[in-house]
Amino acid sequence: MVNVTIDHKQIQVPEGTTILNAAATAGIKIPTLCYLKDLNDIGACRICCVEIEGKETLVASCNTKVEEGMVVYTSSLKAHYARRMNLQFILSRHDFRCAACHRNGTCSLQKICEDMNINEVPFQQDFEKCDWDLTFPLIRDAGKCIKCMRCVQICDKVQSLNIWDIINTGKRTSVGVSNMKKISESDCSVCGQCITHCPTGALRERDDVRKVMDAVNDPQKIVVVQIAPAVRAAWGENLGLSRELATEKRMAAAARALGVDYVFDTNFSADLTIMEEASEFVEHMSHREEYQWPMFTSCCPGWVRFMKSQYPDMTRQLSTAKSPQQMFGAVAKSYFAEKVLDVDPDQIFCVSIMPCTAKKMECALPNINDAGAGRDVDVVLTTREFDRMLRSELITPASLEEEEFDCPLGTGTGAAVIFGATGGVMEAALRTAYYTIKKENPDPDLFHIVRGCEGIKEASFEIDGIPVRAAVAHGLGNTRKLMERIRSGEAEYDFVEIMACPGGCAGGGGQPVTEGQEMAADRGEILYALDKDNPLRFSHENPSVIELYDKYLGKPLSHRAHELLHTDHSGWSMPSEKK
Repeated sequence: MVNVTIDHKQIQVPEGTTILNAAATAGIKIPTLCYLKDLNDIGACRICCVEIEGKETLVASCNTKVEEGMVVYTSSLKAHYARRMNLQFILSRHDFRCAACHRNGTCSLQKICEDMNINEVPFQQDFEKCDWDLTFPLIRDAGKCIKCMRCVQICDKVQSLNIWDIINTGKRTSVGVSNMKKISESDCSVCGQCITHCPTGALRERDDVRKVMDAVNDPQKIVVVQIAPAVRAAWGENLGLSRELATEKRMAAAARALGVDYVFDTNFSADLTIMEEASEFVEHMSHREEYQWPMFTSCCPGWVRFMKSQYPDMTRQLSTAKSPQQMFGAVAKSYFAEKVLDVDPDQIFCVSIMPCTAKKMECALPNINDAGAGRDVDVVLTTREFDRMLRSELITPASLEEEEFDCPLGTGTGAAVIFGATGGVMEAALRTAYYTIKKENPDPDLFHIVRGCEGIKEASFEIDGIPVRAAVAHGLGNTRKLMERIRSGEAEYDFVEIMACPGGCAGGGGQPVTEGQEMAADRGEILYALDKDNPLRFSHENPSVIELYDKYLGKPLSHRAHELLHTDHSGWSMPSEKK
């Protein structure tokens, strides 16, 4: 243990502790901009600088370790003046038109400037400008970049894709796409983790809110909205709603208040995905010699993009089942249009509200549309866009009464809602696979071992004497480790679930940003609680899904089911595959 004095408080901390963390143990908050715990402690922004008694120069507290007897002043005149100057210099290189920025109100730079009472910038403003493909789902505004390197570190160390890099030198130092590529030429998974870890508005999703509101105001369009499982665990965060108020039924009411015609739950199509994917897994297990192993889940588009760019030779091992988003779009523009509404499917305008940025890319894939009415999913909005849309339309969710989702595409089970957490797809699929094989339901929590935020989880089960080896990974860095073990023969599995984002969809790149906190685990707990409280906990017991098969699809893996609910992952290419 090391004894240190910080702002006249004597504290004792373990050897190797940084000044930043030592101060935190004493309740002393030192502001930071570039710092990300365990990822980015490079001291680039110099906002966390402090004075050490006896030393002439200030030091960055995020990467300076305490020493025995050290006396530290976090806000001495010298440190305070330097911090203000550093902030003003950063602002001189930053486009601070905050009122027109997506991060207005949630920007770390804005918050620190407010706390430091910065109300003028004495330096001439000169911020970077660059061209960007504004049709790409992920947008970078160079003028708002503060060169903190967070995006570089999260993509390198957590997602292992190295999409971002330092470019140029000296005063021209900046951040850009690696190897001087355009973003559309890179193998970006569009996971959006760089967005949720950016402290400013330099990175954001393409905003598609106006497309939705234009459709809402078009009398020729029937606007159908689906809301993904993980959205209900996070949608209230940036709206100031407590967990008690931010319920899924109030979320449905808020969406309906926008003027859309129908509000459905993606839980319905998550159950539908399980019916197809679990049946596909059982089919594979019944004819093992005909397939390569393991079979991989396919409902995360960020993961599918990663697979196709990094391990293209294994792409055929992906389940052919579409994601819940795309299954919903296909059903909405076929079964729902024809059998429920009796309207031309071209009138349906299908909107997805997702915790994900990669979903914007998925709905635009050239071979994903099978209902015969243009895109199966017309527009994808992130959770953040949904919140912004509610505010722009002057909707106050806290004042709304709870409302049910519409039927018949609004019924979902507990198995579906846990799709939003890492391990949830695996658990839901195993519940139904067990039933398919044994013709009886297991204990709903039998497969709980695949839950939790450990990076890679392994589990072995026996279903009616048939051994099943399963693995679950979340975050693309963990995924790469698992894939290398599979490829080398070090590990063998039958069924593998992958989620591109740490924590699964609950920690998706389209979720609200909470500076300094990783919220995926907390949001996942909400989803598991909803599963526990749902009277239906098995996808094969969803009455709306049963009715869909009876009236339209026939049975899982039928010819019509294959036409609408399955896809060929080789039908499109990543940039690296085109070379």
